[in-house]
Amino acid sequence: MLIRTEAPADILPIDSLLKAVFDTEAEANLVMKLRENGHRTLSLVACSDDGELIGHLFFSPVTVDGQEGNWQGLAPLAVKPEHQRQGIGQALMEEAKSILAELGYPVTVVLGHSDYYPKAGFVKASEHGLRCSWSVPDEAFMVLELVPDSLAGITGLVEYCAEFSEL
Repeated sequence: MLIRTEAPADILPIDSLLKAVFDTEAEANLVMKLRENGHRTLSLVACSDDGELIGHLFFSPVTVDGQEGNWQGLAPLAVKPEHQRQGIGQALMEEAKSILAELGYPVTVVLGHSDYYPKAGFVKASEHGLRCSWSVPDEAFMVLELVPDSLAGITGLVEYCAEFSEL
């Protein structure tokens, strides 16, 4: 398996993957809009040994109490159903964590499954005084510090790009 940054030729295969993995086209449409509006911070793909795109994850900026701090939101993360439960999603996240930290992005948040994301180091955001702008279960909104001490003293409302509100 190869993990690499998104290339222009990946746009349509990513769109197809997202439409196949999720119940609606909302995530695929979200990624297209974020990309078109210049809100793509990092987009990674996982390809099988024969070059098939089998996984994808996408990061876009978030703010805390309206302030930009180079924080990133992970959404979405998708792996083709026939390739799930093989560590592909976790491998994508590990690569992303390394790249984001190296590029100076200190923190990422995710709204997702509370059994899955803690495996990558995410913890409940509420433990750090952070809350989501949407009404979501406490255990579903999580945060991960990529650069040590980046969460110190920062609390407040985390807001995603406007495109998320159109979902």
